[in-house]
Amino acid sequence: MGRQRVVKGKQTRGGLKRFTISMQRKLAVLFVMVLLAFIVLGVRLFLINRDNGQAYRMQVLSQQAYENQTIPYKRGRIVDCKGTVLADSQLVYNVIVDSKAILEKDYYLEPTLDALESLGINRERIREYITNHESSQYYIARKNLSYQDRKAYLDKVAEGIAREKQERTPAAKRKYDNIKGIWFESGYARFYPHGDLACTVLGFSGSGNVGTGGLEEYYNDTLNGIAGRRYGYLDEGLNMEQTTIEPTDGNNLVLTLDANIQSIVQKYLSWHNEEYKNMEHPGLGSNNVGCIVMDVNNGDILAMAGTPFYDPNQPYDLAALWGMPKLDEADEVTDGYLSYTDLLVMSDEDKPRYLNALWRNFCISDYYEPGSTAKPFTVAAGLETATVDPDDKFYCGGRLMIDGFEIKCHNTDGDGWLSVGEAVEWSCNVCLMEMAKLIGKENFTQFQNIFNFGLKTGIDLADEARTDQFVSDSSMTDSMLATNSFGQNFDCTMIQLITGFCSLINGGNYYEPHIVKKITSPTGATLKTFEPRVLKKTVSEATSEKIREYTIQVVEGHFGTGFTARPAGYRIGGKTGTAETLPRFNGEYIVSFIGYAPAEDPQIAVYVVVDRPNTDEQDDPLFATELVRSIFAEVLPYKGIYMSEPVTDEEREELEELGLSVTYTGDEPSDKWEFDEYDW
Repeated sequence: MGRQRVVKGKQTRGGLKRFTISMQRKLAVLFVMVLLAFIVLGVRLFLINRDNGQAYRMQVLSQQAYENQTIPYKRGRIVDCKGTVLADSQLVYNVIVDSKAILEKDYYLEPTLDALESLGINRERIREYITNHESSQYYIARKNLSYQDRKAYLDKVAEGIAREKQERTPAAKRKYDNIKGIWFESGYARFYPHGDLACTVLGFSGSGNVGTGGLEEYYNDTLNGIAGRRYGYLDEGLNMEQTTIEPTDGNNLVLTLDANIQSIVQKYLSWHNEEYKNMEHPGLGSNNVGCIVMDVNNGDILAMAGTPFYDPNQPYDLAALWGMPKLDEADEVTDGYLSYTDLLVMSDEDKPRYLNALWRNFCISDYYEPGSTAKPFTVAAGLETATVDPDDKFYCGGRLMIDGFEIKCHNTDGDGWLSVGEAVEWSCNVCLMEMAKLIGKENFTQFQNIFNFGLKTGIDLADEARTDQFVSDSSMTDSMLATNSFGQNFDCTMIQLITGFCSLINGGNYYEPHIVKKITSPTGATLKTFEPRVLKKTVSEATSEKIREYTIQVVEGHFGTGFTARPAGYRIGGKTGTAETLPRFNGEYIVSFIGYAPAEDPQIAVYVVVDRPNTDEQDDPLFATELVRSIFAEVLPYKGIYMSEPVTDEEREELEELGLSVTYTGDEPSDKWEFDEYDW
């Protein structure tokens, strides 16, 4: 019972098998084979990583691009004071083409080309790209496809796929199901719903949300937001996890500008360009015509425009350049004007120069000699320094000899003895030169600085010019003092002059001009409000009252140079300006008028500058006064300022043609506004 049992060489005890030497050898051989396999695999992996590692890494990264996407933010809106949207961003899509996916099977190409063609993409050009870039997985075939067009395309494809499945179309013959390698990348495109309205005020924003000119540039960081991101990663269980960081949209701008007043201004500036187009030379009604409408008592800009206009939706459209003056190599204006032929043959080097001139805001970036609109400032300096008394009288003999120069009055026969008010009313150069002599160079220069001539006003728009190099200092000559007194020999910008002028008539308060009222969040919450800022006191209330009195005489006086600026039914004050451009005696002039209303309680100022009207006689202030008259006629009733003066039958007919009502309810009309023709 206790003996061992031997069965054909296999020894067992208790029923268990025992390893023989043969079995041990087989196991050793198997182990060696597995070990060699691992060694070969390791060597192979090493060689792959060494020779093709970069290619595989690029392939992995290209696949990750679909899982690592930037989510665009929406650039903030720009709205006027009444909430009218002037600039906004709309959701659009880039059409992305994946050549690799399209070429995966032969029968994918033609249906995909059909689809791309339906999206407005040139069939042969995209075919050429796909076949020449077989490994490309990201190519922007079209930009800024609208949401509506994308939806229409996707709906059409979805319906087609459903129909093909229902009809059991063979795989190789399916038109819609074989569309491959097309996907849409979302983004936002800037658009301006009112076209050229306030174009130079707004500027424009192109690719990359970078503003160019105007508010778009000045408030670029405010309008821009922060992009979001969506990306995926593999967790420990090799499951794809996705994380999304939502974008932060940009903030909005609420303006002081009123779109209705802006449209009135642009209507009449466009009328000027059409009325005087091609009269003396081929081109627009003038080299430039600009207008600013400002609230006298807080610095709010209600409207601002300069010609020619352009559409910010298409800022590179050369057609808007037609009629503009030609530029020399230094970007200075020449005698020629751009024709359609010039636009067709314009070189790539010249296009940016002319486009920059088109986008330029004439009201804040261009400077010029203001002419007689500077005379109220000279008078104010004399009254403030007590070197000129309101009861003083000055004699005009038609000209003065100063520093060997003969400086003439516009009336070379002389105006005789004039009071201070009459000197302003008649716009007498000689009387103003006599006043400047009493004021003195030091006082005169000091008040030029007080009125902010030569300095930036601080308006919140890009590219405001500074003209300090043109303003004379205490070392000025007698002849420089004389010509400065009536607005020649120094330069200013439109925004400088109207801002200073408002301080002359509002009691001496110099408000910082501004065009943004407040900044709001994407949800509409107010983040910042810009309150009116009085930067300094320019003149006393007594001096301001005298300036109002004198400038009302300019419009109402029998020899007032600005009577053609008075709108029917209203009393206004103001001042004309005529300045001869350089070189002197070239027959070219800049004419202007700055006016305010109502005369008794100034609320709104309108300043129009016409740069070299397209006529043979350019020195007629009518080119400016007729625009101010028309603008006031529509803006004043719109602002709820009603007529205070009787209206003649002729004026009543004029108002009816404009679609305006007579709001005067007082006495019958008189002949108060009937003047003899006066040639100034």
